Amino acid sequence: MNAKAKSSWLLVPALAAALTGCGNAQSPVASGSETEPLPQINKRSTQDKEAVILTISAAASLTDALNQLQKRFEAAHPGVRLQLNYGASGTLQRQIEQGAPVDVFLSASTEAMKRLADGRFVGADSTSVLLGNELVVVTPADGGLPIRTMEDLAKTEVKRVAIGIPESVPAGEYAKEALVATRLWDGLQAKTVQAKDVRQVLQTVETGNADAGFVYRTDAAASRKVKIALAVDPNTYSPIEYPAAVVSATKHPAEAETFYAFLRSEEALAVFREYGFTSPAGS
Repeated sequence: MNAKAKSSWLLVPALAAALTGCGNAQSPVASGSETEPLPQINKRSTQDKEAVILTISAAASLTDALNQLQKRFEAAHPGVRLQLNYGASGTLQRQIEQGAPVDVFLSASTEAMKRLADGRFVGADSTSVLLGNELVVVTPADGGLPIRTMEDLAKTEVKRVAIGIPESVPAGEYAKEALVATRLWDGLQAKTVQAKDVRQVLQTVETGNADAGFVYRTDAAASRKVKIALAVDPNTYSPIEYPAAVVSATKHPAEAETFYAFLRSEEALAVFREYGFTSPAGS
């Protein structure tokens, strides 16, 4: 055997031993001992894959508060993830009636919730009113027309007034009630701009596409681009209440009930109050 061949042959055992040593360093420890734990990142990814996903359909006016509560709830319940679906309460109600996979519903309309209870889409005895709100008229923060009373909306210089579609948007329904009560509804028909939810009303005023708009006080507080021109007389519209309920068809009843209980906790209610929501009328 020549010297070169002999040298190569002697390297084989050494290389094998080195590879064996490397393998032992990355494999479980010696027999009888516990295996090394998986890296934390693997635990999180496994947990996320196995998490229960709850779909929460909620009135658009709850967006800011619920986005914050989502973080708190998921941090306290790592096995549950929330999928938030915002929109007009009437639209969300119809989605549930048509079989949308929703677990918990938060409405800005007691009427929308009552219809679901009547159809047994939610349990009538497991529905609770969480919050209250107020109706206001907003104008663009930068300038805007001097609107101080409801009657000012009828002035010729006011070209467009934004409201939610009364048939599906509770804020629009409350606005219509107030306008009917003040005998302004018929005269304002030609200048109203109807929006799919209260947040779109807010955006319409923010962008100057309407001179004024009817929104909740909480929506007005969430925007620096509008100012409150006037608070609508609460005697001219029905009390604004936000009921919540677990949807009967939920596939995750235990987790849905846990989130429902969280919404009624003092921790959650304190966050809602931070965003301007009030206690329900009469409580």
